[in-house]
Amino acid sequence: MFSGIIESLGTVESFDKRGDDARLVVRHGFGAAELTIGESIATSGVCLTAVAFPPGAFAADLSAETLRRTTLGSLRVGDVVNLERSLRLGDRLSGHFVFGHVDGVGRVSALEPAGAGYTLRVQTDPSLAPYLVDKGSIAVDGISLTMCDVRESSFAVALIPHTFEVTTLSRRAVGDSVNLEIDMLARYARRALEFASMGVPSGE
Repeated sequence: MFSGIIESLGTVESFDKRGDDARLVVRHGFGAAELTIGESIATSGVCLTAVAFPPGAFAADLSAETLRRTTLGSLRVGDVVNLERSLRLGDRLSGHFVFGHVDGVGRVSALEPAGAGYTLRVQTDPSLAPYLVDKGSIAVDGISLTMCDVRESSFAVALIPHTFEVTTLSRRAVGDSVNLEIDMLARYARRALEFASMGVPSGE
């Protein structure tokens, strides 16, 4: 589990296809942090398992499902990705609960200066529309953000200069794809409402 607060930017060192799967090696910026085999590292919003540690980097195996459902399948050597290590008990939760399970890929439809920061607008698949709520949380490429100006199949987020500068959003352009993860609370709320509308008693 993660919080959507990016710890470091990483750079793709290699991306090797292995049949339908792939192995990704990312040079990280965690410094002297102790990394262990099997730990989870959110990579642009996708929960990956570290399976090896080349010097200054980590390797992760990507399944065909991950390649198909996220933007990681289009990574190239030299691309920059957002990185966050999994939460530990007692850590501050400065963002919101993020699981690293991508619900869909969105498309940047606008990225414009707004005061000292920027406004980013993302077009989504219509299937995600029920989860888009003004002032609700969403993870964009693993970054915990607050939605505003929600429309039928799109939402905007206001980016402060810090978020823009220390994440991959400063490298985004109109037309780029981004990984989206809806707020888990919104998912459960909708599921509960679906059962209520079918007349299913609570607890059954």
